[in-house]
Amino acid sequence: MRRVVLSPGQAFDDSHLNRTSAFNADALRVATSIVEDVRERGDAALREYTERLDGVQLESFRVPEEAIQRAIEQCDERVSRALQHAAAQVRDFHKRQRQQSWFTVRDDGAIVGSKVEPIQAVGIYVPGGRALYPSSVLMNAIPAQVAGVSRIVCATPPTKDGSLDPAILEACRIAGVTEIYSVGGAQAIAALAYGTETIRPVSKITGPGNAYVAAAKKVVSGDVGIDMIAGPSEVCVVADESADPSLVAIDLMAQAEHDPLASCYLVCFSEEYADAVLAAVDAHLTASTRAEITAASLDEQGLIVVCPDMDTALEAVNVIAPEHLELHVRGAMDLLGRVRNAGAIFMGEWTPEAVGDYVAGPNHTLPTGGTARFSSPLSVEDFVKKSSVIQYTPQALANDGDAVMAIAEHEGLWAHAASVRQRMGLLDAAMRVDGQGDRVIPVDAHVGGSSNE
Repeated sequence: MRRVVLSPGQAFDDSHLNRTSAFNADALRVATSIVEDVRERGDAALREYTERLDGVQLESFRVPEEAIQRAIEQCDERVSRALQHAAAQVRDFHKRQRQQSWFTVRDDGAIVGSKVEPIQAVGIYVPGGRALYPSSVLMNAIPAQVAGVSRIVCATPPTKDGSLDPAILEACRIAGVTEIYSVGGAQAIAALAYGTETIRPVSKITGPGNAYVAAAKKVVSGDVGIDMIAGPSEVCVVADESADPSLVAIDLMAQAEHDPLASCYLVCFSEEYADAVLAAVDAHLTASTRAEITAASLDEQGLIVVCPDMDTALEAVNVIAPEHLELHVRGAMDLLGRVRNAGAIFMGEWTPEAVGDYVAGPNHTLPTGGTARFSSPLSVEDFVKKSSVIQYTPQALANDGDAVMAIAEHEGLWAHAASVRQRMGLLDAAMRVDGQGDRVIPVDAHVGGSSNE
């Protein structure tokens, strides 16, 4: 792991970082070509890419119910119980995020508000490749289900024999997925966005993937909604002298084993402590089943930041803006208010990042690549859309009309101003004199027929 030692008064800044983009120019070029081809040729293109890239010949992409049921029956019972346990806690957490439509009535009778509606159809992408991720099904489908989405479509690449992981299918059942398609990569993103002969398009696509999937999501963004363009996974562990170097080491490795491009940051307070963590990493690697990937990530993307004090350490964290942040320090909760940028924050020695990946409840789809400076975890809000609702009374229009016309005229928008001016003229004609001799606008004033200026 690369090492930066900060002296008192020295700030950590972006120049110390070696961020890895979610995709490169080559991935964008390839993904654009694939998306255009699938958009033009539909299922025929899907079959060709599935055979060429996944090594599988498929006539039909939709996984039939009987195949799903057979696979679910093969799912390891311990894994099935774990998925159900995780799903219950993920669902409970996300239920607390639900928003209601709201309306307020002003004193002049105008009604303004916000109408909340679920997106009708979403596609969730579940990656394959180096590992299988039934947890991604739960984290993407459950908030969609809680939001009220009626059509939840899962696309995931087939294995070499054309089958799908039974645990992924079990997770789909638990999470309320309504359709499952055995297709992966940029071609799956294209099919979800634009549809094919057998796959109806969706309105939004969520879920992580490789560089080509990320690039394809960028290509289709705007034609459909996307959650984010996720880059390689990240963890930042802040560890003081009370933290067990062995636990810190294994927590760094838990991210490094995802991908050789995963970024792991250790923020600590002495070089001796950093050396102890690296020694613990070497000891753990001898038992790891993913030692090569883990070592590549730590060697190429790992960074140790040795800080003179906690203030410097927390400023380094805010510059890194990590996907996952572990505060492996005494009094972690006391420091929470000083953390401004992080996707998910794990407090104290008993909270490994892995609990957030699977069972704690908060979503594990998090902003990467420093985007935690302005982005948030996937949530129920990502699966709803809002419409503003406005209803004016005659009195409300009388109150606001002059302001509307002033701004419209300043902007040179004649019809905007005229649409109000014409109504104001009708209101003048409808004025009545009350018992005190004051002219008032009748509450039942109605614009009937037409009027010209």
